[in-house]
Amino acid sequence: MNKTDITKRMADELQLTGSAAGAALDCVLDAIGEALAKGEDVRLAGFGTFAVKESPARTGRNPGTGETLAIAASKRPSFKAGKALRDAMNGR
Repeated sequence: MNKTDITKRMADELQLTGSAAGAALDCVLDAIGEALAKGEDVRLAGFGTFAVKESPARTGRNPGTGETLAIAASKRPSFKAGKALRDAMNGR
């Protein structure tokens, strides 16, 4: 399933035009992205939590040459599924 599929489903179930459903989905995704960019967690009850995880600086290795290199610290988005979503996936 991709963004277009979700937009079509939203349009059908909510009786919206495709462009209105697309704008609504874009708004939700933008809000999640902006919150994560500020370092905030986004909790969606029954679905899960989006959070920012920090990866520390570390030493890596170029697989082609074997040369060691420094990998800078960075932040990355993460998602932890909620209990209701996990149960639905496991047929409970």
